[in-house]
Amino acid sequence: MDQKTHDPVPLESENPVCARCGAVAEGTPLTWTCSVENGTRRYFCEDCARANLRAIEGRLDSSWW
Repeated sequence: MDQKTHDPVPLESENPVCARCGAVAEGTPLTWTCSVENGTRRYFCEDCARANLRAIEGRLDSSWW
């Protein structure tokens, strides 16, 4: 494979905040989900992502959850 991979994008803040429930992550949230909606990165905690898994897999914007 000769394709170059993309470099990871740094987090916009030190501690990301869940766009759904407002939970604050400590450090890099390995189990959180990142979604790009209308050009904006939105992070969702493990509990919110798990509760809305089918909507995420269906590629629905979080406003439809």
